[in-house]
Amino acid sequence: MKRLILILLSVLGSCFLAGAQLHIPLLDRVPGHRVTCSYTYSVSKDGAPFSEVTAGSLEVEDNAFRLEALGLKMISDGTTRWTLDEEAREGVVEAVSQEDLLTNPVLLIGGYSQYAEELTVNASGKDFLDITLEMDASTRARFVLKDVVFGDRKGKSDFTFDGKSLPEDYLITDLR
Repeated sequence: MKRLILILLSVLGSCFLAGAQLHIPLLDRVPGHRVTCSYTYSVSKDGAPFSEVTAGSLEVEDNAFRLEALGLKMISDGTTRWTLDEEAREGVVEAVSQEDLLTNPVLLIGGYSQYAEELTVNASGKDFLDITLEMDASTRARFVLKDVVFGDRKGKSDFTFDGKSLPEDYLITDLR
């Protein structure tokens, strides 16, 4: 269940980077930088108030990312994605699809404008963004990005993970 929630969270988290003629100055700065931020997201079903607030952190450079939420860590170099649950001592390794948002939440960073019809900007500033994304006819997700920092690119070495570095008691499931 935690894994499913994290996958949903990562997809939704990337959708903040999503949004034909929509320009969000904060997100237009993403290319060419390493971006870090904290975020919260909440979900509304069937017009109900937003609920189930979840907090996390995200670091992105090009198609590589590191996401932490719900006690899980997701690390991807853009080709391979590791999802680690330290409490359960489990890890899942998956190939990252270059076309599937469910497996590669960073796909939207450079092309958020193609989701203009589903994306509403509630508020935006120098280092924050509050948006709502229409997931389907009955589901909306609200993201609030805070403390967005644009740093120098450092390369993908921070987004690689060596499974051999995990303790022997970890259960690793390789789905590549």
